[in-house]
Amino acid sequence: MSNKLNNFILGQWMPHEGSGFLQYNAITGDPIYSCGSDGINYAALMKYARQIGGPNLRKMTFQQRGLMLKKLALHLHNIRKKYYPISYLTGATKGDTWIDVDGGIGTLFAYASLRRKFPDLPYYIDGEPANLSKEGTFIGQHIMVPKHGVAIHINAFNFPVWGMLEKLAVNLLAGVPAIVKPSEITSFLAEAVVRDIIQSGILPDGALQLICGKGHGILDGVCAQDIVTFTGSASTGRMLKNHPAIAENAVPFNMEADSLNAAILGQDAAPGTAVFDLFIREVRKEITVKCGQKCTAIRRIIVPEQWIEEVQLALSQELQKITIGNPELEEVRMGALVSKAQQEKVLQQVELLKKASTLVYEHPNGIDVLGADPEKGAFMTPMLFLNEDPFNKLESHQVEAFGPVGTIMPYRDLDEAIALANLGKGSLVSTIATADEHAARHYVLNAAAFHGRILMLNEASAKESTGHGSPMPMLVHGGPGRAGGGEEMGGMRGVMHYLQRTAVQGHPSMLTAVTGTFLPGSAYKETEIHPFRKHFEDLQIGETHTTAKHTVTETDIVNFANLSGDHFYAHVDVTALDGTIFEQRVAHGYYILSKAAGLFVDARKGPVLLNYGIDEFRFTKPVYPGTTIGVRLTVKEKISQEKREENDIKKGIVKWLVEVYDQVGETVARGVILTMVRCREDS
Repeated sequence: MSNKLNNFILGQWMPHEGSGFLQYNAITGDPIYSCGSDGINYAALMKYARQIGGPNLRKMTFQQRGLMLKKLALHLHNIRKKYYPISYLTGATKGDTWIDVDGGIGTLFAYASLRRKFPDLPYYIDGEPANLSKEGTFIGQHIMVPKHGVAIHINAFNFPVWGMLEKLAVNLLAGVPAIVKPSEITSFLAEAVVRDIIQSGILPDGALQLICGKGHGILDGVCAQDIVTFTGSASTGRMLKNHPAIAENAVPFNMEADSLNAAILGQDAAPGTAVFDLFIREVRKEITVKCGQKCTAIRRIIVPEQWIEEVQLALSQELQKITIGNPELEEVRMGALVSKAQQEKVLQQVELLKKASTLVYEHPNGIDVLGADPEKGAFMTPMLFLNEDPFNKLESHQVEAFGPVGTIMPYRDLDEAIALANLGKGSLVSTIATADEHAARHYVLNAAAFHGRILMLNEASAKESTGHGSPMPMLVHGGPGRAGGGEEMGGMRGVMHYLQRTAVQGHPSMLTAVTGTFLPGSAYKETEIHPFRKHFEDLQIGETHTTAKHTVTETDIVNFANLSGDHFYAHVDVTALDGTIFEQRVAHGYYILSKAAGLFVDARKGPVLLNYGIDEFRFTKPVYPGTTIGVRLTVKEKISQEKREENDIKKGIVKWLVEVYDQVGETVARGVILTMVRCREDS
């Protein structure tokens, strides 16, 4: 008897109506859960997300949203092992489960850390201001604000946890709520994780809703402020992308589809070399991990024609070592396909592949299953095909058997290998295994347009390489053409997908008020108290300290040359200046920076704890002996910092605009420095 899964909608758990969709234990074939979405009012869900979840997230800054993700990641990490037995029901082994569960939680951690690249504001300042006028009183600046819609995530069955969390991490950091629709085949695992997320109380109301059933009608009410992401088959993705509401409202649709990913063995990687062995292990891993049910799995194995037999033999020997069976057994290395229905689909695709290729490997004596009944579970032997004429027999580049299946094909030179890899019409990832840097460069530059990611595999990186099939949070996950044309994750790039970029124009002071970042040309706010005497929360954007002045002498330049060891000719040899841009001995740029610090620093002990670094510094005009310089020090931006431990000092980072000018008022140097500033004890 199966248990009913609930949907989490409108802030509460609701049982599904009717008998629903039956979910099965992939190992035993027994029904375990049912899920459904009949009768759900999706318009109400979206209204709830837009009116409750969106405002709750948008009032938080990037720093606060990042800390929220960190807290959630820590919570799930501490209880992650409770999800392992549930994951085994999907046919996943322990190793597969770590990729899904621990990998998903790791992505939350990665995006929590990414908060440091964003301002302590609810929105993002994009790029440099554009001067739109002669006198500088009219400028433009791009800002990026969270969209006022909802992210609808339609996920695949193969990674119920990672697929959900890698998307949620991004939209939550951006400040956009989500409705998650995992595959109805494995939504029981996603539901278990969401239950703990909701129970933790870490997310604000309306930030997350969950539909465990098929979700028919979920896209009917999307509007221009919404964002839809899809992971799954290319055919289903294309159908959803052409939904009338998507087209009519120009809704962003990010598709990550299963693709015919390739691995190329370089011509230098002969049998017996370390790279050859690495290639064989990587292909074996990608055929068997998750029982081949990975959108990044290697489907096409492209090797030099003279080593076809060696590759076939080596792969067959590796695959023969793979033990298949119940994932709860320690010795099992490959579990089952997700369901008997999926098993039937894969076998149908295998029959299509047989029309163009020869089956050269499957487990001898059928499937030897440990700890389970091969007839009841969705078990399948790894299969290797050989396509000896891959430029004419194109099924290998068109048919994907979404299971432990790969096809070997020969090439004569690297350009042929590139052409074969590109025949897949777009993939999520391809790998070239080579120690030849020139071959790797040639492959990347000629194949990159067809692949979302390229792994260059060799002995130098193998020890720390995350491998062909592992998308990383800070790099884009997606690919052109058949792979869907979308991009997920990618660090800051992924967050931008949920933000609206808007150009704001006006006087610099107005833009400073809007952006919360001081822009050149804005009015300075001179104060009597030196800003280094003020605590973090008391400093105001635009607050400025104008220093006393100093006249640079030849003695200053000579002394700095001796102190620093910088005896560059322009500073010390007046006779060598003919033909240069300098009229006379010139002060070191680093002397100007050092002297500027000497002018603007308040030496007494105060709230400033330390110099945190320099973002940028430019020397815009030569400073000669006799030049008088002064400095304007202005609060440009403030970033709060959390306490790392209970006894830590409460503090924040202040970015200061440093402008060094001469006696005629022209800027000779400009830059941004950072200091760590203490907060008030009572704040």
